[in-house]
Amino acid sequence: MDRLDYITEKIVSIEEAKRRISMWHMRNDVVCFTNGCFDILHLGHITYLAKAASLGKRLIVAVNSDDSVRMLNKAPNRPINNEQARMLVVASLGCVDLVVVFNEQTPFELINELLPDILIKGADYDAEETNKNHPKYIVGSDVVKANGGKVETISFLEGYSTTAIISK
Repeated sequence: MDRLDYITEKIVSIEEAKRRISMWHMRNDVVCFTNGCFDILHLGHITYLAKAASLGKRLIVAVNSDDSVRMLNKAPNRPINNEQARMLVVASLGCVDLVVVFNEQTPFELINELLPDILIKGADYDAEETNKNHPKYIVGSDVVKANGGKVETISFLEGYSTTAIISK
């Protein structure tokens, strides 16, 4: 298998992700999950994903589809890179085990399907927030906790953001 095949095999359907998670759980691997647009990958993303991966044995990254990014109203020209390109770039990282795409505004349904052991978001969210309408609430945290999992936040690397890069 060449390296490009190795990378592209990390990009999977929800059904395949569920199958692999089941295998990992049989080995007692702790499965971590995070999500984002990952439009222009930068040092902040790399640091965040590496820290997320270190919280368990396996890291799944859910990437917003192009339509999903547009639903977030980040900017009229977003995403800069299409979902296929963004997924491939994220999959190329050694700390990432699987990449899945989601089309909804939030990854709630995906989290409910995959039931990761640890749900991870940036520290601009609050792992203890239970009010689903609060802007710091982590979508899917209730499902993960009810399934015996944990919710963690990771501080961002200051000075790095896709918006800042685009502005520059």
